[in-house]
Amino acid sequence: MKTNIILITFLLNTCAAVDSSGQQMPLVYNVENTGADCPQPALPSLSELPGIASLPDPFQWAGSSRGRLTSRDDWRCRRSEIGAEVQQYELGTKPAPPDNLHARFSADSVLTVTLIVGNDTLTLNSKITLPDGKGPFPAVIGVGMFGRSGSLPTDIFTSRRIACIQFNESQISKAWSNLRGDGPFYKLYPDSSRSKLIAWAWGVSRIIDGLKMCPETNIDLSHLAVTGCSYAGKIALYSGAFDERIALTIAIESGGGGYTAWRVTETLSGKREILRNAQGGAWYDRGLSQFNNAVTKLPFDQHEVMAMIAPRALFVTGNPDYEWLSDESGHVASQAAHNVWKALGVPERFGFSIVGGHPHCQLPGSQRPEVEAFVDKFLLGDTTANTNISTSLYKTDLAPWIPWDTPDLSSH
Repeated sequence: MKTNIILITFLLNTCAAVDSSGQQMPLVYNVENTGADCPQPALPSLSELPGIASLPDPFQWAGSSRGRLTSRDDWRCRRSEIGAEVQQYELGTKPAPPDNLHARFSADSVLTVTLIVGNDTLTLNSKITLPDGKGPFPAVIGVGMFGRSGSLPTDIFTSRRIACIQFNESQISKAWSNLRGDGPFYKLYPDSSRSKLIAWAWGVSRIIDGLKMCPETNIDLSHLAVTGCSYAGKIALYSGAFDERIALTIAIESGGGGYTAWRVTETLSGKREILRNAQGGAWYDRGLSQFNNAVTKLPFDQHEVMAMIAPRALFVTGNPDYEWLSDESGHVASQAAHNVWKALGVPERFGFSIVGGHPHCQLPGSQRPEVEAFVDKFLLGDTTANTNISTSLYKTDLAPWIPWDTPDLSSH
């Protein structure tokens, strides 16, 4: 019976939002990658890549011959193209789930997912804190060392009867070790050039697989969120970008390699080469370093990583008190990314808030209502919650960065 309830709830919410044309836009999907069947783009070598000084046009098909998107149905495969480029040049390939995957939910509310590839085994243990009552419950996956709801105050979720699921990225690979290929993930998949960030995003996806296999967890799979701050904000962002079963992504102060655009950061005072700005070399694919002195050759930028989450919901935050977060760059990238949600007719599903006056990874009082609005709307279905949020102190001239126009795809 619980399985049937979850399935019915998912089907009702997969196509719950209606845009101005009367057509429906999914809030979430029931598969990890809806574009798995899309043609893959050409992935040229560095010497063959053209230089692009502005932020690349997210509505332009890869290569120059196909032109721009003409309907919102195009977004599924355009999103897949961006994902292929991100994996090729920045992160490395995200493996598919192994055929040998098992999950169980223990009496002490721990979800254990066991993954076996060849003779090697990786085990993920995630504590789930459930509200009282019947459920099924919406849930947030909290990434990193801050706690079961990432860096966000836990009561934002527990007071709303939302379950909290702890994701410990060290079970995949240690965050603060800059050694390539260290950790259980790399025993299953020995390519040490592959980034830790894609490995961690893979781990979040396998937790979702485990939830699907264990309906007794009482989790509403159509209302899953992921959140984290700083390095864990990057993990949350890539998890949301590469798994369409996540309805809401909240990336807190993710900085370089998160929501900030590589190209823009290169122009700011105190700029650093691309991997230095990202802070952790092993967090990224080894091949990313070739763009250290050729950032304009990168065929995508981080506004397109954020846009991979569209039409699902994304909220990002910054903290301009910390120069190394490069939040002016995040401001520009957010403005660019927002255009994708606008083109799809769902601008209220993306928001950004860049506010100082507080320590890194500590949510200030002014941002709490903004986070709560996204939680209320996209985990609890409160359509009255105002998520039209674009809070920022920056007044950067966007024209040099966003020379392309935003098409209206919502009615096509």
